[in-house]
Amino acid sequence: MPSWIRAVILPLSGLLLSLPAAADVKARSCNEVRQAYGAKGFSLTDIPYQEIAGEHLRICPQEYTCCTTEMEDKLSQQSKLEFENLVEETSHFVRTTFVSRHKKFDEFFRELLENAEKSLNDMFVRTYGMLYMQNSEVFQDLFTELKRYYTGGNVNLEDMLNDFWARLLERMFQLINPQYHFSEDYLECVSKYTDQLKPFGDVPRKLKIQVTRAFIAARTFVQGLTVGREVANRVSKVSPTPGCIRALMKMLYCPYCRGLPTVRPCNNYCLNVMKGCLANQADLDTEWNLFIDAMLLVAERLEGPFNIESVMDPIDVKISEAIMNMQENSMQVSAKVFQGCGQPKPAPALRSARSAPENFNPRFRPYNPEERPTTAAGTSLDRLRTVWRTMQHSVTDIKEKLKLSKKVWSTLPYTICKDERVTAGTSNEEECWNGHSKARYLPEIMNDGLTNQINNPEVEVDITRPDTFIRQQIMALRVMTNKLKNAYNGNDVNFQDTSDESSGSGSGSGCMDDVCPTEFEFVTTEAPAVDPDRREEESSAAAAQGSYSLLSWSLVCMVLALQRLYR
Repeated sequence: MPSWIRAVILPLSGLLLSLPAAADVKARSCNEVRQAYGAKGFSLTDIPYQEIAGEHLRICPQEYTCCTTEMEDKLSQQSKLEFENLVEETSHFVRTTFVSRHKKFDEFFRELLENAEKSLNDMFVRTYGMLYMQNSEVFQDLFTELKRYYTGGNVNLEDMLNDFWARLLERMFQLINPQYHFSEDYLECVSKYTDQLKPFGDVPRKLKIQVTRAFIAARTFVQGLTVGREVANRVSKVSPTPGCIRALMKMLYCPYCRGLPTVRPCNNYCLNVMKGCLANQADLDTEWNLFIDAMLLVAERLEGPFNIESVMDPIDVKISEAIMNMQENSMQVSAKVFQGCGQPKPAPALRSARSAPENFNPRFRPYNPEERPTTAAGTSLDRLRTVWRTMQHSVTDIKEKLKLSKKVWSTLPYTICKDERVTAGTSNEEECWNGHSKARYLPEIMNDGLTNQINNPEVEVDITRPDTFIRQQIMALRVMTNKLKNAYNGNDVNFQDTSDESSGSGSGSGCMDDVCPTEFEFVTTEAPAVDPDRREEESSAAAAQGSYSLLSWSLVCMVLALQRLYR
């Protein structure tokens, strides 16, 4: 070949060989990456204008890249921050459910207690005036202890209610025996006969069952909402491991380094990364679901057997019958007390008679549940019902929200990876980032939980070291679930015997539904009259009858108002 031809061909061939290289250089421009990187708020001084060799990269593929070492570090921290925000956003529903419903239920129940106390006080002041005001601390103490129990105080409901009835018996015993003077020691002796004589009939036993079970359910339910709120808040604040951070960076921002800032991760690729990063949270799911089931059981109790309206009418009738029974057996009760505690001393200044209101009917008649009060007391009762119905609606709302929160922790990866801001979706499996290039993701999806991540292809997970913090939350849920189950059965876990025996010494009845022991059944005690002197009995009969009838009327009002609280 002549030399001049060779001189022409060689430069031309060199020019032709250089054309693809020029096109290739144009394709490796980092302009798109610079725009996306700047949109994240980072300085563009870190990023090159065209791809550079990637031997310096520690996480992303060490090929030609648009990322410097500084960029990889910043994007790695950005991926960690975005992951933490994603988990918090995704768990927002369950967290707000417990926060808002706890606040609402707590406000309603406190208002119910306040209105019940006000209703009782208003009725008593109007009906019995000074006599109630002189003894109002008995009822004030009752409400104080009920509020203290509800707010978590160390109150044994059974002992507290027994003490209330004993104190009420002491006051009433003095009223039905005004001709005697009773010392503190004597009245203490009287209170010891409360269980034996059963002066109030079966009412204390039934009200004890209703009050303890209702308050145990309410307090445990609000405690459950508190625990659910705290666990959800704590678990949603994740601290990704170094292995998780590497996987997040590779998934979210290595496309930037490869010059593909608009290509999003494949859905299945995202699932494996999230299952590895949230493996411990998924292990919370089993105990969480048991906790939610127990909360739903107690919510059913609050709607059903512990509904204050569902027991209002029959209790009204039973209380009126119990008061009549006490009226009819007052002399026998007094005689038994005098036999056991001794004959009391006569009062130093005994009035021969007590005046009664002119319009007062001396004969007590049974209370008719259809005759509702129309006075201010009736208005208070209507207010109580309004509050309770509002709380019932709140319980129903809480139940629906609780059902939606089941399996929330194991489904967290799926919820995050469905977010169109995160992945390319399930319909774009070929044009997505698979961790190396824009292509289909081939590895299989891992199962849920820590032990199933042993072969996770994306996240290095040490399955031999469960997260201590998550295990603490699992234990908190387990303890609360046991409390809820006890509350469902009417038992107060705070006062149960810690022995291995299933029966406890708690304030709850422990009975299932309405099948309860009958150790408090009323037994009428027949006893001789207190004083055999017929002349004294005949001379004071009219005054005693008037005084006792006034007392009976007062007691009717007191107990009828009080029982509305108990429901």
